[in-house]
Amino acid sequence: MIVNKVETFVLSHPLEKSFHFSQHHYDARTICLTKVTLENGLSGWGEGYGPAGPISAGIEFLAPLIMGGSPLEQEGLWRRMYRHSLDHARSGVMLSALSAIDIALWDLKGRILNQPVSVLLGGRNRNSVNAYATGLYFSECDDLCTELADEAEGYKNEGFSALKMKVGLGVDQDIENVRAVRERIGTGMALMVDANHAFSFREALRLAEALEPMDISWFEEPLTPEDYEGYRELCRRSPIPIAAGECERLRYGFLRLLERRCVDIAQPDPCAAGGITETKKIADLVDSYGTDFAPHCWGTCIAVATSLHLLSNWDPLPGRLFNREPILELDRTQNLFREDLGSPKFKLDQGRIQVPDGPGLGIQVDEQMIQEYRVDISEG
Repeated sequence: MIVNKVETFVLSHPLEKSFHFSQHHYDARTICLTKVTLENGLSGWGEGYGPAGPISAGIEFLAPLIMGGSPLEQEGLWRRMYRHSLDHARSGVMLSALSAIDIALWDLKGRILNQPVSVLLGGRNRNSVNAYATGLYFSECDDLCTELADEAEGYKNEGFSALKMKVGLGVDQDIENVRAVRERIGTGMALMVDANHAFSFREALRLAEALEPMDISWFEEPLTPEDYEGYRELCRRSPIPIAAGECERLRYGFLRLLERRCVDIAQPDPCAAGGITETKKIADLVDSYGTDFAPHCWGTCIAVATSLHLLSNWDPLPGRLFNREPILELDRTQNLFREDLGSPKFKLDQGRIQVPDGPGLGIQVDEQMIQEYRVDISEG
């Protein structure tokens, strides 16, 4: 059973209400998927995180390298793709393209062997994963504090035990927004903040010290990803744990973060950091440094399923009878491709999401929907 076809699909749909965070404005959700098919017709699906057009081009560049290969030897195919692009693309969208293909190969491997990815990774340590809601982005409105607090209360009522909100409008405005949300949801719900690398060191430290009485679980991406020394010093001085890593790639990138003690929580995105093959290695590396592991996830049902399988397998060190639980990022912004592209659908039950039981990623992709929302990027 060997690969004989690799396809890319760029999908887009407009949002009913636009939103933004500290870096970018969104009025549509646009993503890149890949479908890898074997000579017997069996296929698997993967997803790359980042700008869809360049990722699609990267998949087309890498596709010939896996033709004729077997998904049962996906690590050898990973090395072949990585070495072929090493001189020109040690990070960035080429790694997102590699990640998409790798995820599709794992999906295929599970379908060939009739086993879930989490079992093939070494076994499940849990059949469901605690989830936190990612939302509370910025929008044009008369009273942002009240809008954010209303949204947060909605997540609490849905059964989430934790949520993450955006900061990065400026320290004073951020303090007001976070205070409004904390007062609305009370003290029984975990709250994280995410700046998307909007702050200087001094701004980030000032905000961390101001938010510390509000019981913030982590402060995500406070600084630009290149500022390793700034992260190390902030991690040392901040009263709130520091999380980062969605902009980092490969185990080598995370080694830089970990050796310098730059983060308390490492956040690789499996759809960008190197796929399932590499994220498993990153998780083991993170464990060896005694750091927490909380993958970034902001994509379709394929991305959600990928993170669920990785978190099902993860066994944090040090081990103990009542071990700490991992947590899944569940984006709550409007995303048709997260909600309707795959089946069975993910449902929150007492704050948790079930890990799919089917072979591979355990989801069936609606190919009719893919054709309906597919866009031709060459027209742009």
